[in-house]
Amino acid sequence: MCGIVGYVGSKQAQGVVVEGLRRLEYRGYDSAGVALAHDGTVAWNKRAGKLANLEKAVEETPLPESTTGIGHTRWATHGAPNDVNAHPHLGRAGRLAVVHNGIIENFAQLRAELEAAGHELLSETDTEVAAHLLEQEVAAGTDLTTAMQRVCRRLEGAFTLVALDGQDPERVVAARRNSPLVVGLGEGENFLGSDVAAFIEHTREALELGQDQVVTITREGVEVTGFDGTPAEGVRYHVDWDLTAAEKDGHDWFMRKEILEQPRAVADSLLGRRDASGLLQLDEMRLSDGELREIDKIIIIAAGTSFYAGMVAKYAIEHWTRVPVEVELASEFRYRDPILTHSTLVVAISQSGETADTLQAIRHARVQRSKVLAICNTNGSTIPRESDGVIYTHAGPEIGVASTKGYLTQLVACYLLALYLAQVKGTRFGDEIGEVLDQLDEMPAHIQTVLDAREQVHALARQHLGTRSVLFLGRHAGYPVALEGALKLKELAYIHAEGFAAGELKHGPIALIEEGLPVLCIVPPRGRDQLHDKMLSGIQEVRARGARTICLAEEGDDSIEPYADELIRLPRVPVLLQPLVAVVPLQLFACELATAMGHDVDQPRNLAKSVTVE
Repeated sequence: MCGIVGYVGSKQAQGVVVEGLRRLEYRGYDSAGVALAHDGTVAWNKRAGKLANLEKAVEETPLPESTTGIGHTRWATHGAPNDVNAHPHLGRAGRLAVVHNGIIENFAQLRAELEAAGHELLSETDTEVAAHLLEQEVAAGTDLTTAMQRVCRRLEGAFTLVALDGQDPERVVAARRNSPLVVGLGEGENFLGSDVAAFIEHTREALELGQDQVVTITREGVEVTGFDGTPAEGVRYHVDWDLTAAEKDGHDWFMRKEILEQPRAVADSLLGRRDASGLLQLDEMRLSDGELREIDKIIIIAAGTSFYAGMVAKYAIEHWTRVPVEVELASEFRYRDPILTHSTLVVAISQSGETADTLQAIRHARVQRSKVLAICNTNGSTIPRESDGVIYTHAGPEIGVASTKGYLTQLVACYLLALYLAQVKGTRFGDEIGEVLDQLDEMPAHIQTVLDAREQVHALARQHLGTRSVLFLGRHAGYPVALEGALKLKELAYIHAEGFAAGELKHGPIALIEEGLPVLCIVPPRGRDQLHDKMLSGIQEVRARGARTICLAEEGDDSIEPYADELIRLPRVPVLLQPLVAVVPLQLFACELATAMGHDVDQPRNLAKSVTVE
């Protein structure tokens, strides 16, 4: 996600801000910018690409000296990653600058209001709306802190906003709602950052902000209020990590940090998906309702973890829309002479948007006149650009090579696509779609429940140090979860791991069962009794042959207890949504076992984050 830095003190702000941005580069970004308060106005520069582009620009055209500044590294959401959409964004008169992390859901209405009042907005971003609204307030005589409070009360969504006013150069004001922001407390200087890495070289004293709070920093101190102006207090703490650990939020691995970020990532993926009337909306969808109604077959193409997300999508799309779905490995797709027509929708799932075999597959589909929709996490990457539509997952950067939050947010995007098709085709009533959307909105809390009990999984993983083989069993939507759990273990622990559909045991895989072999079993919810009971039969079969059964089952399912050597409880959720909670313990298990084995979890051997060659 975006990196934010703010500074007020006695040092030259440009150097402090740019160095802070450099320490936030690990978060991933596609542009960078800086703004300084100077002589009643704002001096600024911003550039697409890496921080080096910004540094070169300010070296060629130096900014004036200033001791108050803000900076930003952007991970694009609204608008392509270019110079114009990069942050900071300025108000109408250039008096005020804003940087922003998150999504302002009602920006379209606010933008229309501003344009009707004669404002010219230059970018495609939601951020520029906030800059104009804030400057409108301060131009009318309001101080920046009060202006921020007033504007935030009008904004919907999840956001961090940081602003400076050129005519009030001794303060920087910020606000947060469901988006990270921390204050660094110095001597005669104070800082703001997306996380403590932004200022850890200057101070290790920090202030944690609460929800819906505005903070004003000056050289002399820090003031915190609620959006309503009521005085508030943050929680002060000392940072005892070094810089490397600070980037990882104190965790040993980026992957572990990213696993723990999944409730927030899933929530971000769901932001802004309903319009004022409650209908599902996909802002990045460039295919018309008429085109989607003509679709009579869907082919999902993907690789690795994304392929398993596509397998879950097949269950959801066919169940909610009755449209037949095929799921294909991107590397095999072109070479089997697939049957494609103008009424075929090809859905390409790629975290990076640059996966070479997936890219070649969609190019082949387009030559055959098929419609192409991308599910992707990287704004402006090649696959979305060459597709007819895109659903961005909004997971934020994922540094660990083995995908975790990228996978969960791909699942969310697949569910949203399935529901959107059902809405357009009329295969589900509006209240039925709304009910599933409500259930999806509850998933971040359910995922957090699983994470809160992670020590049980960690202990279980450490008990299996020395294990050379692990099997995973699942049925229905739990089968792709079993495959993903096995892949994570292969990627991280370098041991033999296989996922099977439980009904296939008797057709060969049961020959692998031997005394003490760990078998992780994803048990379907009780609502699907036939699935549930058949899964129990499979568990009994492997247990009777000496396997050690580790069962993932929903709360309240007592029928599983006699057959589980170890029992991991999952929240009660619908069977189609269970992958969102069931995969989390498997991620934790693989990460902890690999850690105990002494492996580099973030950079597994022989693997790359994005496979850009066929």
